[in-house]
Amino acid sequence: MTQYRFVTPNRRGKWYDNLRDAQSFANAIGAGFLDAAGRFVPYRGTILEMREKSAA
Repeated sequence: MTQYRFVTPNRRGKWYDNLRDAQSFANAIGAGFLDAAGRFVPYRGTILEMREKSAA
């Protein structure tokens, strides 16, 4: 299973099991926001990290 988080030059977000949750909580670390249409708008310097979660 792939996990997602956003990273800014100064902060790191939590790992989430789906991209939509990571996008929803990105504002808490200053990584971006959801616009009125529900699209994610990242701030400059924001990086999306992905990792594979082990099944164990």
